[in-house]
Amino acid sequence: MNSSLIQLLVLAGIAVFLIIKLRAVLGTREGFEKPPVPLDTPVRPRRDFEVIEGGPDRDITDNVPEGSPAAQALAAMKGAEPSFSVVTFLSGARGAYEMILMAFDKGDLDSIRPFIGADVEHSFGEAIEARREQGLTIESKFVGMRELALQDATFDATTREAEVSVRFVGEITSVVKNAEGEIVEGKPTEIKRQRDVWTFARKMGANDPNWQLVATGD
Repeated sequence: MNSSLIQLLVLAGIAVFLIIKLRAVLGTREGFEKPPVPLDTPVRPRRDFEVIEGGPDRDITDNVPEGSPAAQALAAMKGAEPSFSVVTFLSGARGAYEMILMAFDKGDLDSIRPFIGADVEHSFGEAIEARREQGLTIESKFVGMRELALQDATFDATTREAEVSVRFVGEITSVVKNAEGEIVEGKPTEIKRQRDVWTFARKMGANDPNWQLVATGD
């Protein structure tokens, strides 16, 4: 056996050994294999999560218990008016609370008339008139909101009338003065907590986006 043949057999043996070692490390490929992706084809990034359709609406469940009558009412409001947002509503309610509360203390119904219902306007008007007859005025300042939470919601699918009750705990300073300008109640620097539950109403899908205050309580 010449040296060339011996050399060839040695190289063949080395090749077989390398193949066995590679299979032990990498395994074997069997069955269908996808063709390689061409270099000019963009590779889509892998998504680490899947969006589950039909899951809970966090805009609702972050504010009322899932499946509660209030949650069902809010979902029906969204069905009647898809642009409706609970978070946006509560933000508007916070602004309305400060505006209406301060206007009432000042005895200024004209500036808030578009935002209050007839019954509320009547009761506010009576209270303001009673103060005027006694020569009393209120000087108040809204300091901040301590608490704001959605308490209840109802929706009438027939009339599309929606009502949402919100619990407020505001912080204000307030003094009552007599006709001579003397303070008869309160201290200018004393911060008081004002607790209210207000109910706002609106017909969903209406052109007027404003909600009206239709009931007050505590």
